[in-house]
Amino acid sequence: MISDQSSGVVVHHADDADIPAIVALNNLYAPDGLTLMRSEAFVTGHLQDYQVIRSVEGRVIGQVALDEYSPSLVELVSLAVAPDAQGRGLGQVLISAAEHLARERSYPEIFAISLAEPLFLRMGYLESTIERYPEKIARYKSISRSELSIGRKFCFTKSLVAAN
Repeated sequence: MISDQSSGVVVHHADDADIPAIVALNNLYAPDGLTLMRSEAFVTGHLQDYQVIRSVEGRVIGQVALDEYSPSLVELVSLAVAPDAQGRGLGQVLISAAEHLARERSYPEIFAISLAEPLFLRMGYLESTIERYPEKIARYKSISRSELSIGRKFCFTKSLVAAN
């Protein structure tokens, strides 16, 4: 559990009961190309990588996950905030939580493919290129070649190693 002091928002590690809500929230944005479709099997297999924000009533209103490519490379994926919870800074809180988990797991770098250019730049990410990540290109090809041709998506990267 991670608490954002400035907003009072608490980010929890996802649990089994969250799986249907994670799939539904993620897939709400997939038709517009904002997320990749996720199945219950995918989320179940990666549950330890998902973090969620719940409403007062316990409903999942935000989520993010890490997707490991190697012990030195991880991608921030499945970033989604429920439409009725947007505009409250939850995306920033979720990105910070994902970074925190990635640091705990000793990843030196994190990257993301997203349309949310202002958000990632505000969070200290640098614009990059997908060509730096042949592992990601290979996954896109195995999922859908159309993902590689979406021209509006941006690649962002951030070093997680503290500068000396």
